[in-house]
This record gives sequence, structure tokens and C-alpha cells, in this order.
Amino acid sequence: MLLDARTLRGIQDGTVTLAFRRWTVPRVRVGTRQRTRVGVVEVTSVEQVPLGGDGTPLVSDDEARRAGMASPGHVLARGAGREGDLYRVGLRFAGEDPRVALRADDHLDADDVAAIRTRLARMDRAAAEPWTRAYLELVAARPGVVARELAAGVGMERDPFKVRVRRLKELGLTESLDVGYRLSPRGAAYLAATASG
Repeated sequence: MLLDARTLRGIQDGTVTLAFRRWTVPRVRVGTRQRTRVGVVEVTSVEQVPLGGDGTPLVSDDEARRAGMASPGHVLARGAGREGDLYRVGLRFAGEDPRVALRADDHLDADDVAAIRTRLARMDRAAAEPWTRAYLELVAARPGVVARELAAGVGMERDPFKVRVRRLKELGLTESLDVGYRLSPRGAAYLAATASG
């Protein structure tokens, strides 16, 4: 479920606890957790909005406010023209993204290095040719460069390149910037620990 920056800030500070979406079927379930730029957001409820006698979904002033909207009319206008029923989705801030602490952990012992090496080797084996170290070195050498340019440097399309970098991010080795990426402290420590191969 896509959430814009304003909504995410509201979820983080507790002023936004609802979102409204038009769906033919619900696309999230209660308990779903989504990592976002502000941290982890959890879905606390998913309910179809009842219709009034004129067939218009019934959204209260309070619900609109809790969704960060000025009025029920703004809620309805935002989903106008889309197919499906209107759903009210309860949201809460569920804490910091656990990858943040992982990225910062640059105190790698031999077991940590071996575990990372094993995970990267598995990724490499699943591809036509090894790529993980080359990507880490590329991101280290060119922080803040747009993904399209980095992808061209390794002969890939942007979207598959970004998927691979996200896999490195899951291991805490890279982090996203407003533009491009950079190596995390953990990623830099791993490269240093394995510099001789």
C-alpha cells in the first residue's frame, strides 16, 4: 500500500491513524507490516465503508481528520474515478525499521563476515554470473548517483538493478539516499574485511 510522505509523517507522529483506498478486493490484511522511509507501519483494521442512501460512502469528519484530510469530501474526491469499494484502513507506527540498526552495526567478527559471505554467495549462485561484490564496490565508489546511471555501468536495466540493490539493503549492506545509494557502515566493514578476496 503506497503512502505519501505527508501521510507517513502523520503516522509516525500519531496524527494519522486511517487511510482510505478504493479496491475491488482488500489488498492488505490486519497485521500486515510495511517498511517505509519513516519506519514500520502496521495495518490495524480493514473495513469496507458503508454506503448512504444515495450510494455515497459514509465518511465522518473525524475519520477524514484521522486520515489527514480536510473533510469527507476530500476523502471521496481522492478516490474518485477508481473502481471498487471504499475501504477504511487503520494504521499505526510500529517502530523503527530494523534494517537501520543492522546497517549501523559495523563491528563484524569472523562469524558475521562468514554469514554475510554465505548469503552473498547464494545470491551469486542464483544469477547467471556473480554480481554482489561488484555492486557493493560500485555503490561504494559512486554514492548518491541515480540508479539509472549505476545500472548502465554494469550493463543492466534500472529496475532489475534496483531489485538487486534492495537485496543488499536487506542484509544491511547498502542504504537508500534521496538520490541513489551509499554503502552502509556494515557494508563498508564487510568490504574491508574481505578486501583480499
